[in-house]
Amino acid sequence: MTNTNAQILIVGSGPAGYTAAIYAARAGRRPVLIDGLLQGGQLTQTTEIENFPGFPNGRMGFELMQDMRDQALRLGTEMLSGEVVSSDLSSRPFRVTLDDGSEIRAESLIVATGASAKYLGLADEQKYAGAGVSACATCDGFFFRGKDVAVVGGGDTAAEEALYLAGLARKVYMIARRDVLRASQVMRDRLAAAPNVEILYGRETVGLVGDGKVEGAVLRNKATGGMENISISGFFLAIGHTPNTLAFPQLETDEQGYIRVGGRGQQTNIDGVFAAGDVCDPTYRQAVTAAASGCRAALDAERFLLANGF
Repeated sequence: MTNTNAQILIVGSGPAGYTAAIYAARAGRRPVLIDGLLQGGQLTQTTEIENFPGFPNGRMGFELMQDMRDQALRLGTEMLSGEVVSSDLSSRPFRVTLDDGSEIRAESLIVATGASAKYLGLADEQKYAGAGVSACATCDGFFFRGKDVAVVGGGDTAAEEALYLAGLARKVYMIARRDVLRASQVMRDRLAAAPNVEILYGRETVGLVGDGKVEGAVLRNKATGGMENISISGFFLAIGHTPNTLAFPQLETDEQGYIRVGGRGQQTNIDGVFAAGDVCDPTYRQAVTAAASGCRAALDAERFLLANGF
């Protein structure tokens, strides 16, 4: 157990956290970064990334995150392993406590803890992770061009994912638990106009099948109780995300639980505390937008420190 002092403390090690660390380190602040439960964030669980600028031949998710980590380390970031379990943001220096009992004091704080996709809880979701199961159509849809895929969900997010995939895939099944969609009328109209989208109402997924990769899904018809099989290559979850904010209850969030940031920057409701990445972004959830917000948060933290005599 150790105690650490930092001028800029960054919690989270995805593209937002690493980018914030790179900018803070280049400003000479020697930031401290806590990498959390999953070093490198959710991108380490994906395969090839083709939409991050600067890599014309693509880059594996784990490799991209390792590159960012190495860059932040080279510039002078101190990396700490652990998970933040509680925080006291009532006064500066702010204090956060890790799962091993360590306490870190910081004059400014950047929360970049991300948002965890909601899953159905099937063992097959883990079995086929990175082999056909995805929680981001805009991230992974490109790999399923001309193939049959399924989207789980009945809200606007699921409708948006299905329509995006309809422009790439041969056929898109939309698996809805209810007999009606929760999506708005305009989204329902767009789905109805998409010739390659088929909505399977009143179905729930009970399993996935395939030899090393997803080749099909087993569905239960809730009305009849009977089992049905569909042949698919991709299985996309679109039932929501949970922002990882439990350790920071003093931060103001929206109705979905995402941290609110105000004005043109990444400032939260507490002076000196900033948020970046998916933890404050219910809309885009892309690596490049997360990295951009990490840059903004670091620049905001630097201005805050200068204004307060550091």
